[in-house]
Amino acid sequence: MESMAFMPQFGGLFMTILAFVVALSVIVAVHEYGHYIVGRWSGIKADVFSLGFGPVLWARTDRRGTRWQIAALPFGGYVKFMGDENAASGTPGESYSRLSAEERRHTMLGAPLWARTATVAAGPLFNFALSVLVFAGVMMSQGRVAEPLTVGTLKPLPVAGVTLQPGDELVSIAGHPVPGREDVAGSAFEDFWTRCP
Repeated sequence: MESMAFMPQFGGLFMTILAFVVALSVIVAVHEYGHYIVGRWSGIKADVFSLGFGPVLWARTDRRGTRWQIAALPFGGYVKFMGDENAASGTPGESYSRLSAEERRHTMLGAPLWARTATVAAGPLFNFALSVLVFAGVMMSQGRVAEPLTVGTLKPLPVAGVTLQPGDELVSIAGHPVPGREDVAGSAFEDFWTRCP
């Protein structure tokens, strides 16, 4: 049971799995929304925006004709653009060949290269932006400067011999003294930041 010591302690295995599914669903939703919105902005029409795979649990069609749905298996998602035979936007099929030249412009395969490139790149870029926002939010809400460096709250660790207590002042780590603000003044680190625009 040593390996279970590293599992998050917020409700056991069920809550861990639920948190994983929720986090994955948020990541997938942001990723697929990036594809969808940039595709829409560049003139590519979406037929289906799906969170999950398999049997559809809920669906609604918006005024642009896109079907928004939530499916039973929450381990992914997709945007199916107009003219696609499947969610992979691969080779054209029968439905693509029946479209007029004007309608083909609104498909992923018939769009200009810049529109296809932007649509494909938007998913990862939206995920990158999400990670920047999440980390910035955590840093702004949790990060704080403390002088002297003191121990706050401690969580149980599976390490024997930990003698730290809340309120203890850290004076060294692994035998190296912890630098204070006066030690950092005039350092190369501070010089770097003063030269940055």
